[in-house]
Order: sequence, then structure tokens, then C-alpha cells
Amino acid sequence: MSPMKWMAGVAFAAASVVLLPQAALAKKPAPQRAAPAFASDDDVFIALRDASRSGDLARVEELAAKLGNYLMPSYVDYYRLRPRILTASEQEIRGYLTRYDGQAIADRLRNDWLLELGRARNWTLFDEQYPLFALNDDTQLKCYALMSKAQKGQNVAEEARTVLVGPQNYGEACPALITTLVQAGQFTQDDVWAQIRLVAESGFPGTVRRLAPLTDASETALMQALDKPDAVLARGPGSGRAANEVFILALGRSAKNNPDRAVDALVAGANRLSERERAQAWAQIALPASLKLLPEAAVYWHRTAGATLSLEGHQWKARTALRAGEWKQVRTTIEAMPAALANDSPWVYWLARAYRAEGKTEEAQKLFESITDKNDFYGQLALEELGQKINIPPRAQAVTAEEVAPMASNAGFQRALKFFDLNMRFEGYREWNWELRKMNDRQHLAAAEFARQKNVLDRMVNTSDRTRSEFDFTQRFPSPYRDVMRASTERLGLDMAWVYGLIRQESRFILNARSHVGASGLMQLMPATAQYVARKIGLEGFTPSQVNDINTNITLGTNYLNMVLNDLEGSQAMATAAYNAGPGRPRAWRSTLQRQVEGAVFAESIPFNETRDYVKKVLSNATYYAALFEGKPQSLKARLGTVAPKGFAPSELP
Repeated sequence: MSPMKWMAGVAFAAASVVLLPQAALAKKPAPQRAAPAFASDDDVFIALRDASRSGDLARVEELAAKLGNYLMPSYVDYYRLRPRILTASEQEIRGYLTRYDGQAIADRLRNDWLLELGRARNWTLFDEQYPLFALNDDTQLKCYALMSKAQKGQNVAEEARTVLVGPQNYGEACPALITTLVQAGQFTQDDVWAQIRLVAESGFPGTVRRLAPLTDASETALMQALDKPDAVLARGPGSGRAANEVFILALGRSAKNNPDRAVDALVAGANRLSERERAQAWAQIALPASLKLLPEAAVYWHRTAGATLSLEGHQWKARTALRAGEWKQVRTTIEAMPAALANDSPWVYWLARAYRAEGKTEEAQKLFESITDKNDFYGQLALEELGQKINIPPRAQAVTAEEVAPMASNAGFQRALKFFDLNMRFEGYREWNWELRKMNDRQHLAAAEFARQKNVLDRMVNTSDRTRSEFDFTQRFPSPYRDVMRASTERLGLDMAWVYGLIRQESRFILNARSHVGASGLMQLMPATAQYVARKIGLEGFTPSQVNDINTNITLGTNYLNMVLNDLEGSQAMATAAYNAGPGRPRAWRSTLQRQVEGAVFAESIPFNETRDYVKKVLSNATYYAALFEGKPQSLKARLGTVAPKGFAPSELP
């Protein structure tokens, strides 16, 4: 039923009720909601969680009363308390935190409570509880903590600038912090406008509204720059900073749809902007042009000297220079990045490459050596730059039964396994990872072995991945269903190491994995893709319900991957991107190249964050799998190959 028909039905029903005589209403009392029959306490528990999330307090109490002896009382009590956290007494909350001290869910409740204390500006309680919050992974709480310090007269401006980089996590707290710092004279108009540009770039107009009173621009003008940017550009820059900043904001918004129109507007109004404003304006155009992989983006970035850039801006300035082969620009861009970003292994690697291109061999060598201990994409590439190949590190001494025993009796791991059985994976991950926080390498290996014994392979991989000095790559890179996989890949002439590398990233070997877009199984096949491949290979009698069957999933997935590989001339880099983002997109990205580039440059400059990360991880995984399977060193660079320009042609594959 369409939404309009449904609304019409509701309206008609409401009207009918109004027209009924009161006597008739008295004879027909409203039907009572029938309580569903629960097959087990587990079903009651899941229903309790859902009622808690929806804030149905009566239902919460009704369900919790049925779970007096449930094996996870801390969660039963949490689901009872969470929807009442605004009205619950301090004594009740403290009682919960004391009763379940040391558990992951108690830290979760403390997180919830701290958010409410921050919103209420109850700094006395907040300051007492915040140091006890173990995970310390909530951006809003970091903003509240800085706000509390600022209220006491402490200068926190520099620390705030390092926190205020991800508007998707700002909530109420971070705009409030910005306001506090402006009022305290710790943030200038430069800070405010930098935040407004960042928030607009990230797509959060509501936060722009909240920051509007901190500027001389009206909320109406700021919203017009976001909603009707071309109307603002038609007027050109104004007089004074606020008007020019609104114009610059509109440039960025317009450039997301039509960079050429934004460039024309900037060129027409450039003489009315200061040198600093012009640099900022070009930066507003350069970023969306880079995300479209336009060759002109490199020219635009050259005009941004002195502009304030977001973390995305810094990275895309470097990526655009990489695509253009401008090593000097790569170097100067990375050297200008905030230290925390520049120290990430991708930018350490590319800075070393830039140094080498400029003849600074010794500096390059030191940087390469600094990341070779990282068992990831850039650590592998750094090894190859030093003349080595990628091999499997020596396997640690096998963990003993005595080392595994404490893992089997670990209460947090037991709760995690229960959650996995209930298909409550988020809660299970929280419990599992909480227990790993203070473990050493041997304990991580033992916990991974326990996960292997319980056939929870994703936790085995994740846990073993955490070791830093002792390694067991059979845990990190498992290859279950080897006979089925070998038969399928050999029949197709497909690289089995690559397929396993893809599965490791796609599903982490969770048999019933299902993505937010509906992909299913080990190889995460979309229903339409599965139907297409089944038809192409003549798989008779295929039904969508078969997609999670191991044999069927591997058969369909490997056949589709082979189709994609052939469609993209045998390039694993492009085919991996296609498996994640669709076959047409890598073709479009390749068509924008101005020259042949190495596969690592192609991967680094993929404009989709998820796909860029995916390609790097899949090919890094595949290199390690090949080393395991073949028992000899491997080359990631050879696997990446090169990608050359080619005119865009749509793919026939789904």
C-alpha cells in the first residue's frame, strides 16, 4: 500500500470513529494488545532490548519481570534503566555502576549518563565520572570535557581543534563547545568559519544553523549558500568578511554539482576577494573536483597556498598530486598535514616515495623502515621499496591448553558467544573487544585460538590481528571450505588467494553475514547479482534462499568475480573495486586518468572511502594468502599492476 493510500485509510478510519454513536463505542471497548507467546527466555530478552530502545517503559518492566533468572542480569538491568536515565536517581545509576563494575555494559551506561550530565551542564558529576569512562571513544564527551575545562578558565583551544574534525559525531556537545570557546575569546572568527566550512563540506546543515549566531552572517544567508548556492554566486562576493565567507561557502556547495560553474563564478569575483579568501575559495572548489577525479583539480590545488584545509582536503590534495605525478606537490602537501595525519602509514609511505623521487634516498629509506613492521598494505609496499618481498613472519609457539583455559572461562567472552548465538553481533563485539583491551600478545593468541575452537572465525581473525611481536598467520588468514574453494577456482582459473582475501574483507567468514544493503553469505552477493550469475552459468532451480549455502555461495561468488576480472582486462585492482562498488565505477575512474599509474596510486585515489579501504585490504590479504599457500615470498606491487587511461564504456555486468 502506498503511503498516500495508507494515510487516506487512517483519515477515513478516524472520521468513522468520530461518527459512531457513543452507545456503540461503549459496547465495543478498544481491543487489548495480545501479548506474543515467547518460545524461550532468549526471545523475551530480545523483545526487552527492542522495547528499551523504543522507550516503552511499561513493556520494559513487563518483560524484565519474566527474566528474573536470565543468565545476563547486567543487560536486563541495563535495558530497564537506559530509557529512564533522565529520570532515574543518581543513587540508582551509581548502584548499577557499582554492581556491574568492570563490565563492558557498565562502561556503556556510564557513557549514556555522561552524555546526559553534559547536556544538563552538571560539571561536578561529569568531572567525577568522565575519568572513569574506560573506552573514551565518544567525540561528544570529549567536547563536553573541554567545555567543562573552558568554563573553569582553562585554555583548551588547541586541544579543541584536534577534536573538532568529524562533524558526523558532533551532536549537541561540539557546537556548544565552539560557542563556549568563542565567548571565552579562545576561538577566533577564523576558527568559526573553518568549522562552518567543515560542517558544510560534511553535509550537516543543522549544525551550520547552530553556528550561525557566532558570525556576522545571518542564518538566512548561510542557508541560502547551502540550499541555493547558484543564486549567491550570481550576486558575487559582497563587502566584508561575512559576505565573502558566504560566497566561498556557496562555491563549495555549487562545485559538488558543477565545478565549472563554480570556477566561472570565482574567476568573475576574484578581484573582490583578498588573497587569503581566494586561496580558500579555490580549496572549496578543488575538493569536490578531486572527488570527481577531474584533471583540472591539480591546477585548482596549486592555487590554495595558505588555505585552511579539512583532513579530507589535505588528503585529496595529496591524492590529486599522486594521480598527476607531481612528486614535489605530494611532498609539500604531506609535510603541511597535521602531525597525527602525516604519521599515518599511507602518508609516511607516499612521503618516502616523494623523497626518493627528489633524490633524497636516505630520508626515504628511514621512512620506509619506520612502517615495515605494519602488516598492512603500506607496510608491504614499504618492504618492496627496500628490495624485499612479502613473506609470512615466523609462527609463534603454539598456545597451550593451559593458556586457552582462562579464555573459555572468561565471563565477557561467554556473554559475547551468547550474543553471537542470538545474532546480536554488535553487543557481542563490544563484549569480546572489551576483554581484549588489557591482554598481551600471548593472551591474544590464546583468545584467538578459543574463537577458532568455537568456530567464531571473525573474532579469531580480529583478535590475532592485534598481536605486535608474536604472530600466527594461520589465525589471521584462515581458509575454511578449502576443497570447495579449490574446485571452484581451479575450474575458472581464478587466483584462490585473491578470493580468500576478498572473503576475509567481505564477511570475515561469518556464514550468515548480511550487509546493510542486502548482500548475503561468505562472498556477500546481492540478490540480483546472484540471480544473474545463476542464470549465466546455468544453475538450474536456483532460489534466493540458497545464497547462504556454502557451495552455492562460493560457486556464484567466484563466477561473478571471474566475470568482473575478465570485464576489466585481468586487473585485480580494478576488479576488486568493481566487486565492491559495481563494475561501471572503476571504468569511470580509469577514464579520468591522464597517464598510466601504478595500481597503488589508482587504489589510493578511489573517491569512495569504503571502496578505497576495501581494495587495499583485499589485495594485502591476497598477498599474505598467496605466501601461505605457495610457501614463498610474494609481490603486492605485481598484484596491483598498473592502470592505464581508457575511454569510458558501460559494463553489462550488474
